[in-house]
Amino acid sequence: MNTQSYTSTAVPAEGTRSESLKAAALALVLGAGLVFTAGFSHSSTIHNAGHDTRHALSFPCH
Repeated sequence: MNTQSYTSTAVPAEGTRSESLKAAALALVLGAGLVFTAGFSHSSTIHNAGHDTRHALSFPCH
């Protein structure tokens, strides 16, 4: 005879949600910084590396 036991899922604490939002905001700021640094760089090497990466990830850039 098969028996199954079910456990209730605990609701995450408020601190966990706050930490997740902080991590998401930090990732957004760092990602935007990388995109704008590579996009507006006067160094052709950095700009071309960012451009080639966008094409490799199938992200439209022009």
